[in-house]
Amino acid sequence: MAPCQIIPARGPFVARPSVPPLPVSSSLSRSIPVLAFASCCSMSVQRMCDPMLPALAQEFHSNLAEVAWVISLFAIAYGLMQIVYGPLADRIGKFRVVAFTTLMCSVGCLASALAPDLTWLVASRVLVAAFAAAIIPVSMAWVGDNTPYEIRQETLARVGLGTMLGLVSGQIIGGVFTDTAGWRWGFAFVGLLFLLAGSTMWLDPRARPGTERRADLPTNAAAIGHTPWQQARHVLSQRRARRILGTVLLHGASFFGAFALVASHLHESLHISLSHSGVLAGLFGLGGVLYMLAAKHVIRRLGTTGLCRGGGTLVVMSLATIAFCPWWPAVALASLVSGVGFSMFHNTLQAHASEMAPGMRGIGMSLFAGTLFTGQSIGVVITSTLSGSLGMGMLIALGGCSMLTLALLFPTLMRHAPAHP
Repeated sequence: MAPCQIIPARGPFVARPSVPPLPVSSSLSRSIPVLAFASCCSMSVQRMCDPMLPALAQEFHSNLAEVAWVISLFAIAYGLMQIVYGPLADRIGKFRVVAFTTLMCSVGCLASALAPDLTWLVASRVLVAAFAAAIIPVSMAWVGDNTPYEIRQETLARVGLGTMLGLVSGQIIGGVFTDTAGWRWGFAFVGLLFLLAGSTMWLDPRARPGTERRADLPTNAAAIGHTPWQQARHVLSQRRARRILGTVLLHGASFFGAFALVASHLHESLHISLSHSGVLAGLFGLGGVLYMLAAKHVIRRLGTTGLCRGGGTLVVMSLATIAFCPWWPAVALASLVSGVGFSMFHNTLQAHASEMAPGMRGIGMSLFAGTLFTGQSIGVVITSTLSGSLGMGMLIALGGCSMLTLALLFPTLMRHAPAHP
């Protein structure tokens, strides 16, 4: 009798015979690296302004609070645009939307590089955010439409490799160009990367109207409605989708609320410079890259339950080490491991989210991204508010405990969640 594994389908967990990995078409194999490259650019442009703030304040004769609008308004625009791109991508084609928005990001980066004043720069950053918001969630939705579930999680991990590389490289690009050629050349460089990725996708036959493989629309599509709000309400009416998105919300709040304190906590507890503590915290992204590189083998070996248990365990151990260990080499290793553990659980959530609304994956993945973004914001507000009373170390450790609880509960929640209300 063939060995069985428990894998999630469009409904609750079911037992299926283990099968050999399915082959990936050559055209799909060519498209995945380009989508990963575009995702890398999207994440990189989010983070590149972090080390630029002092230089921007000096350039525009402003204080740090004023120039920080280039980051905060970017985040607001990025979050608000999620509800737009899901239905749009479902209607006109996901690959086409990613190609167009990637090209438009290059225009926004060029405008940023040429900014004569702070208002222009902030407006240009909002323009970039409005288009960058589509790239990662719509890319994941496109993968969902074009890969069978058995290989989808590892394919999503290949796209996610670009996201993690962008997380690592964004601050490096911003810091290096600010210290050398100047911050304007940093925007020009990332704009060139966007132009290269967008042009490659726009010339791909998949970007032509009517050529994209589309998921089957729900049989009651007319009753659901065509506006983004109607479609989002339909997805949220599914109990399974609510459980996935609820977990994503708490996941974002638990981890990123805790991790936002890491650099400051290490600066105070280890008595090291902010730049040194920032490097230690940044090893999280490198850990995510390591997981993405090994994802195919790890996913096939551990399965959904193993990834959740293992990821949650690694996160709680690493965040506890960061919170209480006085030896910086151990903290560096813990930061790296935290990226591995986070990615194991996060990648699993991505795969489940891709099946929340198979006929409307664009809106489904936009809800996933928007919910994660909202959770991050809530978590940061909570931890920053409580840090004075509970202490940063305690909050970081509590974030790890919360992540472990979510990771252990998630497989059970999915196993007992019906696919319909």
